[in-house]
Amino acid sequence: MKIHSRRTFLNNIWVGSVGLGIMAPFSSCMKHGGEIKSTRVNLPVIDEVEICILGGSCTGVFAGVRAARLGASVAIVEKQNAFGGVATSSLVNIWHSLYDTEGKQQIIAGLTKEVLDRLATRDAVNVSSNPSSAYTFNSQELKIELDELVLETGIHPYLHTLFSEPCLDEDGQLIGVIVDNKSGRGIIKAKYFIDATGDGDLCYRLGLKSYVFDLLQPPTTCACFEGWNSREFDELLKMHAAEFNIPDGFVWGATLPNTNVYMLAGTRVYKADCSVADDLTKAEIEGRRQIRAIMDMLRKYGTKENLPGLVALPSYIGIRETRHIKCLYQISDEDAMYGKHFEDAIANGSYRLDIHHQDKPGLTFRYLDGSEVYVRPGVADQKSRWRKEMEVDPTFYQIPLRSIIPEKHENLMVAGRMLDAAIIAYSGIRVMVNMNQVGEAAGVTSYLALHQQKRIRDVSSGDVRDELKKGGSIII
Repeated sequence: MKIHSRRTFLNNIWVGSVGLGIMAPFSSCMKHGGEIKSTRVNLPVIDEVEICILGGSCTGVFAGVRAARLGASVAIVEKQNAFGGVATSSLVNIWHSLYDTEGKQQIIAGLTKEVLDRLATRDAVNVSSNPSSAYTFNSQELKIELDELVLETGIHPYLHTLFSEPCLDEDGQLIGVIVDNKSGRGIIKAKYFIDATGDGDLCYRLGLKSYVFDLLQPPTTCACFEGWNSREFDELLKMHAAEFNIPDGFVWGATLPNTNVYMLAGTRVYKADCSVADDLTKAEIEGRRQIRAIMDMLRKYGTKENLPGLVALPSYIGIRETRHIKCLYQISDEDAMYGKHFEDAIANGSYRLDIHHQDKPGLTFRYLDGSEVYVRPGVADQKSRWRKEMEVDPTFYQIPLRSIIPEKHENLMVAGRMLDAAIIAYSGIRVMVNMNQVGEAAGVTSYLALHQQKRIRDVSSGDVRDELKKGGSIII
C-alpha cells in the first residue's frame, strides 16, 4: 500500500484578504528567451456559499440536494458536462437491490428511491429480481433528472468547471477553492466543503494523508451498441480474445429500458492508477482500443447480417478505485464481511463483495453467507467458502459516519469511493447505491455543522441519523 503526503503542496498556496472578498495569487508563465518565468495574478471571488461540493456524481448531487433542502446555500463543481458521474458519464446504468440479501427487509431508500421513482414515470427504469442488477435505467434520462433535482433545490451548478487548488487563510483553515472554466479562473468561497471528486482531489491537494492499494481494481470502458448479441459475443470471446488482445477479465451488461441499445462492460485496463494523469490518459485510450478490438473481432468472425453498431462511448472511463483518504475510522474487511452494525451508521448495503483482480484475470464474488465464487469468461466457475457456516448469516453491512470524516480540517468531509476502507470491504461498499447514501449523509452532516456552528467531527451522529430518517432514508 502506497502512502501519499502532499504537505509541500501547501507551500505553494497563499491567500490574503482584499476588499470584501479574498484574492489568491497564482502562477502564470511567461517565456523570456530560453527561460520560463512565473508571474502572480490575483483571482476574484466568483461565488460565496455555505457549502461547496467538488464533484457532481450522484454522490455529490445527493449531498447537495440534502443540504439545500434543509436550507443551506450550495454550489456543486463538476468537470464533466453533466451530473451523475459513473452512472451517466461512464454509462454504468445498473443499481443494486434496496433490500437485504434475503430480499425481505428494505434497507435503502432516500434519494436513490426518489430518483428511481422519478425515472419510472418516464419509463426509464426496469426492475429485475436479480439483486445485483435490480434496477436498469437510461443514463441519458438520469442526466436530465439530476439537472432537475439541482435546479429545484436552488443549488448553483458549475458544469465544465475544474477544481485547481484549495485556498487557506493565515491559520491554515480551508476557506475556498480555485476553479477554472470558460469564464476564467476564480475562487468559490464557502464555510464547509465536501470532496466528492472520487479521487479525493481536494483532500490530496490539502496534504491530507491518503493511501493507494498495491493491487487496484482495474477500470472499465463501457460502450453502448445497437443490435447486440450477447450469446454470440461470449462464444467468440472464448475463441478469439487473444488474437485481438482483449484482456481476460469479466463481461456483463444490460439493455437500456424501452430501447434496443445494449450497454456492455466488457473491457479491462490493468496497471492503471487513474489518480495519476499519465495513467488516466493511457487508460482512456486503451479502453477505447479494446472496444474497437471487440468490433473488429465481431466483423471478422461474427454474423455479418447482424453486426452490432457502436452508438456511444463514455465521456469518462469507469473507475473502480484510486486513492483513499485517511479518516477517523477505517472500515475493516471483517466489518463488511460479518455485517457489523455501527452506532453511527449512515448507510446500509447488501451488494456482494466484488473483487476485480489486478494480478489475475476475472473476479471473485464473496457473499455474506460465507460462500465465494471465482469467475472468468470461458472457464467454469470455481465455488468455495471464505468462512465456515454460521447459525445466522448477516444480511447487510453498514458504513459508519466516521469513515467519511478526514483526520484534519474541521470543515471538510469526503463522499464517495475515496472513503476509508480496507481492500476487501471496499470491494462491496464502493458501488453506487451505497455511495448515494454516503453523499446524503455528508450533505446532512455539513448542514448540521453549519446550523450548529460546529466542527464536522463534533456533530452528533445521532442528530445526523435523525435528520437522514426525516428526509426519507432508512436508518437502522
